[in-house]
Amino acid sequence: MRRRRRGSRLDQPRLSRRASLRPAYESDAFGRIAERVARFIGTARYLVAQSIVIVLWVAYNIFVPSSGRFDEFPFIFLTLVLSLQAAYAAPLILLAQNRQDDRDRANLAQDREQSVRTRDDTEYLARELAAVRITIGELATRDFLRSELRALLAELDTADRDPDQERRDRRRRREGERPARRDRAVAAEQAPAEKRGRDSDQGTEG
Repeated sequence: MRRRRRGSRLDQPRLSRRASLRPAYESDAFGRIAERVARFIGTARYLVAQSIVIVLWVAYNIFVPSSGRFDEFPFIFLTLVLSLQAAYAAPLILLAQNRQDDRDRANLAQDREQSVRTRDDTEYLARELAAVRITIGELATRDFLRSELRALLAELDTADRDPDQERRDRRRRREGERPARRDRAVAAEQAPAEKRGRDSDQGTEG
């Protein structure tokens, strides 16, 4: 019997030899490197360092004896180096800009979705508030409840009152009305007598 290799499992497919020979790399790694390089090229530190290197290069190839110079005037090697730098810097900058555009596009899409969700939530809350206002408008107020309770208490008092007590109350009201009627009758009888006395006084004076 052949022994099974260590690390190989029967429930997992075995990788092919071609796949194992291919270099494994992350597809987004080069884009991140390009962004770092483009970000560094756009700084003032890089411009100052490049200017210092160029000045030192030109000064060395001018003031050093001809036997020690490596790039004499018109500095063809320096021109070649700067051309290569520009040839590689431009694509790196464009790649970084494209990645930034992709990120901006994704952010705009997310912002659009967020604004749509926010608008839907706002409309939902507005509808809920309108429903709450309508429901509150249909509820009974405190003054209405108090008036209804007073009316109910008055009805209960009249229903629970003793009939004998009602008779006594009526009798008291009648007895209280009798002196008032008597006084009105007396006043009505005295009024013609006083009127006749005034008329006689006016006749004597005339």
